[in-house]
Amino acid sequence: MPIKILMPALSPTMEKGNLARWLKKEGDTIKSGDVLAEIETDKATMEVEAVDEGVLAKILVPDGAQDVKVNELIALIAGEGEDVKAVASGAGASASAPAAKAEAPAPKAEAPAPKAEAAPAPVAAPAAEPAPAAKSAAAPSGGRVFASPLAKRLAKEAGIEIAAIEGSGPHGRVVERDVKAAIAGGGAKKAAPQAASAPKAPALAAGMSDETIKKLFEPGSFEEVPHDSMRKVIAKRLVEAKQTIPHFYLTVDCNLTSLLAAREAINAAAPKGKDKQPAYKISVNDFVIKALAMALQRVPEANVTFTENTMLKHRHSDVAVAVSIPGGLITPVVRKAETKGLAAISAEMKDLATRARSRKLQPQEYQGGSTAVSNLGMFGIKNFQAVINPPHATILAVGAGEERVIVEKGQMKVATMMSVTLSTDHRAVDGALGAELISAFKDLIENPVGMLV
Repeated sequence: MPIKILMPALSPTMEKGNLARWLKKEGDTIKSGDVLAEIETDKATMEVEAVDEGVLAKILVPDGAQDVKVNELIALIAGEGEDVKAVASGAGASASAPAAKAEAPAPKAEAPAPKAEAAPAPVAAPAAEPAPAAKSAAAPSGGRVFASPLAKRLAKEAGIEIAAIEGSGPHGRVVERDVKAAIAGGGAKKAAPQAASAPKAPALAAGMSDETIKKLFEPGSFEEVPHDSMRKVIAKRLVEAKQTIPHFYLTVDCNLTSLLAAREAINAAAPKGKDKQPAYKISVNDFVIKALAMALQRVPEANVTFTENTMLKHRHSDVAVAVSIPGGLITPVVRKAETKGLAAISAEMKDLATRARSRKLQPQEYQGGSTAVSNLGMFGIKNFQAVINPPHATILAVGAGEERVIVEKGQMKVATMMSVTLSTDHRAVDGALGAELISAFKDLIENPVGMLV
């Protein structure tokens, strides 16, 4: 049988990707490890490598294809001894069948059984709904409606008859997006009349359809710019974060006088290369990353991730740092930041930020982390509250350093002050614990020598 090349899931949250370009053409000999194509995700451009050998018989999804679903068949490779022309000519039949169906069990396994209704669909990743590859392959038959547990719950809360919703999942299965579309009036079948009297859940934030919103503005007074995959993922994750995470905020002012003096001395002592350029140039943000990492080591109970059944207590401080890129942002992670010097953190952040802006980061470089830093000080922002990035339990919002008049030992003086706000997931880090963490951070920032020993 020919070897099927499917659109890979390059991150836990990926549902669709863009096929940027093929690096091999039909008829090329393929070896294990060869790079076949470049895939654009919402965060980066990734290379897809072959794991089998043969001849690339047929490309089913062309260069530049947008929103290709995960596990969709994109190409066929003729294995050893197979007729390449025969594989290519039979590609039409393979392409017409959904990828999920190709992986489905034999027909008899699809027949509905009494127990199948109660069994939850397997989950492949911690997302709002099961990943496409993991959804149930059972097909509706005999009037029964097949739906994911999440879809059933959402429909029940909204007072919508699940049987009145058209499913877009594998084999017509009703999934989360179908229920949300029905609630928003976005094209799915509306609930049966008797469901109208049932208590309805509060309207979703996206309760108005595109057409309803556009009618609020004068025709021709706006330009429509379709959301790219990054903006869609950011919107989805931020809504989930604010709806599911109980945010709690703590703000302190940090005196940067000692830190700025230490920074100037460290940078002045940096060795210079043959080009007369210093080997490193430490920024205030490098101190912030180091201080937060060490504060989490001083307050280990705050270096955690909340799950429904357990609390993950992390041994190291993996600090994600928000980096603005065209169309959105990404959070590359400085791993084990508490063990690294300021020069090492500075060099690593410069490399991560550069590759982030060109979308060359690998998933392991921006996924995970135990906390995050969002610094808008360079834009002159004095104070703000950041939204927690799941699965983190904390995020530190850093404002601009500015000269202010303060009172010290009864005397007024001018000092460079910086306001920072810690957002915490109150399920994992309560007020007192959060106060202990941000106090440890303030102590390290105001006494930076503690970061150097």
